[in-house]
Amino acid sequence: MNTWRPHTYRHIGEERGVDATVLANAIATGRATLSVDRNLPPVFSLRHLAHLADVDYGFLRAIVSRNLSEPYKVFRIRKRSSGHGKQRFRTICVPDPDLMHVQRWINARVLSRAKPNPASMAYAKGSTIYRVAEAHCRCKWMFKLDIVNFFESVSEIAVYRVFRGLGYQPLVSFEMARICTRLGTDTMSRRRRRWNCVSGRCNVICAYAFDRMGHLPQGAPTSPMLANLAVRDFDMKVSQIADRFGLVYTRYADDLTLSTDDSTFDRARIATVVGEIYSAMVSTGLSPNTSKTHVLPPGARKVVLGLLVDRDKPYLPRAFKANLRQHLYYLRRPDVGPAAHTVRRKFVSVVGLRHHIEGLIAFAQQIEPSFAAKCKDELSKVDWPL
Repeated sequence: MNTWRPHTYRHIGEERGVDATVLANAIATGRATLSVDRNLPPVFSLRHLAHLADVDYGFLRAIVSRNLSEPYKVFRIRKRSSGHGKQRFRTICVPDPDLMHVQRWINARVLSRAKPNPASMAYAKGSTIYRVAEAHCRCKWMFKLDIVNFFESVSEIAVYRVFRGLGYQPLVSFEMARICTRLGTDTMSRRRRRWNCVSGRCNVICAYAFDRMGHLPQGAPTSPMLANLAVRDFDMKVSQIADRFGLVYTRYADDLTLSTDDSTFDRARIATVVGEIYSAMVSTGLSPNTSKTHVLPPGARKVVLGLLVDRDKPYLPRAFKANLRQHLYYLRRPDVGPAAHTVRRKFVSVVGLRHHIEGLIAFAQQIEPSFAAKCKDELSKVDWPL
C-alpha cells in the first residue's frame, strides 16, 4: 500500500465534492498519525478500517460491540512442569479467519512500525534469543523474574493507549483495541476494579457499552507486539532501576533477566532490586510469579533462554545436544524407527515428533550452525512412514 499523502487526499476529496470541513478534519486526523510515523496508514473510522483490511464492516462492528459469542477457537496446552507436582496449562485463542485477517493487517501495517523499549527482546525485528543471552555473557551474578499470565494481564485500556500513542483518534483507537482483545471468561479475577468499565464513560455509542474490559488473547497475531508496547513504561522503570545498580536488563516476553559482572554484588542488593521491580509490576497491572524468581551467584550454572552464558559467546548446553543426537540415533535404528520412537517418547503422532525435532534443529541453527547442519543431514536420512 502506498504512503498516504494529504494533498492527494484533498485533491480527490474536492473532485468528489466532499464537504470542505469534513475534508479538513480528515486531513488533520491523518496528519496526526503521520506525525508519529510517516509510513503509518491513517484510519478515519471503523468502516475505513474494514475497507483497508478488506473485511466486512458488519463483522467488525459485531466484534467491537462484543456481539459475537466467541470469535476465537480456545484450547489449552500443557506447560512444562513447575517441579511442584501441579499440572499447569496455557490457554491459546485462535481468531476466527476474518478476525485473524484484520488482526494480521493491523500487525503488519500498524504495529510493525512501532518501537518497543530496547530492553524488550522478543517479537521485534532483529531480536533473537542469541542477542538476549549475549547481553549476559561472563556475568558474575544473575537473577531472573517472571510475570504471571503476561498476555492476559494486558487490558483493553492499555491496548487503547498503544493506538492513541500512535496518533490514532480516540474512537478508532478504542475500536482497534476491541478488535485486538478478547472478553474472556467472567472469573473472580476479572471482576476486580481494573477490569470494570466505569459507568457513564463507555456509553457514547450505546452498542459499544459493556461492563467489562477485554485482555490480549495468546494466539492472536497482534498480541505479542501489543504486549511489548503496552509495557514500555514498565521496561523504562526497570531499566532505570537496573542503571542505578549497574545491572544489565533484558526482557523476553514474560522472562526478565538481570545480571552484573561485579563479583562483589550481593543478595541484599538483589532483594532491594527485586522489591522495586515487583512494585513496578504491580503499578503496571502485572503480577510477579514469585515461585520463578531465581538468584544465581558466582560459580552457579547460568542459562538464559536455554543457552549457557559462562563464556564470551552463548552456546548450547550439552544436555540439549545429547537429547537431539539421541532422537536422531533412534529414528535411524532399523529396530526402532519413527513409529516406535514416537510411542516411546509419548508424542501424539509421528508428524508431531518430526516437527519437534525440526524445531530443535532450527533453534540450534541460531546458535551453532555447524552442529545444526550435521543434525539436519542426519534427519534427511530418516525413513519416515508415508
